[in-house]
Amino acid sequence: MDMAATAFLELASRGKNAWWRYVAVVILACLIAGALTFAGSLALASAHLIDTHTIAALQHPTNAPVFFLGVGATFGVLLIGFAIAIALLQRKRMADITGPWRWRLFLTGFVIWLAVEVVGTFLDFLLAPHGFSLTVSHATLALALFAAAGLAVQTFTEEFIFRGFLTQGIFLLLKRPVLASVVSGVLFGTLHIPNGAPQAVSAGFFGIACSYIAIRTGGIALTYGIHLANNAFGAIVVISADDVFKGSPGIFTQNTPHLLWWDAAVSALAFAGVAALAARGWLARAAQNR
Repeated sequence: MDMAATAFLELASRGKNAWWRYVAVVILACLIAGALTFAGSLALASAHLIDTHTIAALQHPTNAPVFFLGVGATFGVLLIGFAIAIALLQRKRMADITGPWRWRLFLTGFVIWLAVEVVGTFLDFLLAPHGFSLTVSHATLALALFAAAGLAVQTFTEEFIFRGFLTQGIFLLLKRPVLASVVSGVLFGTLHIPNGAPQAVSAGFFGIACSYIAIRTGGIALTYGIHLANNAFGAIVVISADDVFKGSPGIFTQNTPHLLWWDAAVSALAFAGVAALAARGWLARAAQNR
């Protein structure tokens, strides 16, 4: 086991780590998040700031400000719930879950995955140019601003829970980076099944790669950059007609359902490549040299 993986294991070993505490953390976190959501909704309703139209807008990205503020709020209360539950039941700080924070690692992950998205989109365009249309409008700027804010919270929360809290617990149990990454990634992919089989498979590979990268870099800074670039690109730059962000006033819209499995395969290869770079320590060295 290399030094970064050993450092990740050391982080995971902090605090109290009996198996039942992990289960209790999830339950308590969800209860706290539910209570905060209920209290916030009640306060907004009492102030007449939320109605049936607002609730409907929260479920569709066509109204970008409402939708993405809702995304940020939903995942924000979940992050608060997990942070409190972990502190109470495991006696861990947020830094024990995130690992040492290095903004250069975050930026490296963001830039690398942005490049992957651009290349992948270019390949799709070569295969199906008629599946792309220019949809930029006056609403795109508002989309970019609110999507960036909402997705920054959403992606950090998912990295904190899945590549931090969950991967640490699995790694403590299994002590094997690859096996722990596979288990964590499969769980992450399973949660994406409602989005369709191709996206669930892609999310599974994403989860496996990011869990492995977190272990090999000692934290979630780099995977947060990757995750934010992935979601922001899909919500602002190229909106897929088969994605959760469909209907957003993004720069381009892509309607190529016949390429869904092709895209999943390309993403899997890209995830494997980035994970291999992390395994060789190249990403950490690149971040240090920026």
